[in-house]
Amino acid sequence: MSGVVSGRAAGLVGSVLAALALAVATIAPWEGKRNEPYRDPIGILTVCYGETRVPMRRYTDAECTAMLESGAAGFMEGVRRRNPGIVEYPHQWAAHTSLAYNIGQSAYDRSSVARLFAEGRQVEACRFMNRFVYAGGKKLRGLERRRAAEVELCLKDAR
Repeated sequence: MSGVVSGRAAGLVGSVLAALALAVATIAPWEGKRNEPYRDPIGILTVCYGETRVPMRRYTDAECTAMLESGAAGFMEGVRRRNPGIVEYPHQWAAHTSLAYNIGQSAYDRSSVARLFAEGRQVEACRFMNRFVYAGGKKLRGLERRRAAEVELCLKDAR
């Protein structure tokens, strides 16, 4: 019995690590990295990889990377809390995490993406990400491209 439990635990750890690596790799290029604080397209003060929840000061590359990894892990946990079954699907988990990182945890928790996944409508949930392309009431080409990448990642293990 302990072999089954430890095998299952190892599988979960592998899923967590895979999803985190995919999420970080997805988030980083879309957020971009600036070590100095700047205003994002809708005027929100931001630093490093789109971080808004830290003191606005200059950060080193290592600090930005650590912040991204920690932030992604936190959003990943929030996505798991909202939809526990997502741990079985590392590509979807990473895509949902990237979306949550970008729109915020509470917006993700209320989203149709999260609801559709919870209802077992995985493909629809993935495709619904394409609706999150507005910021400040404006449709942004960068968000359209980001969502297309998230949908592509999400669909890799959607059923």
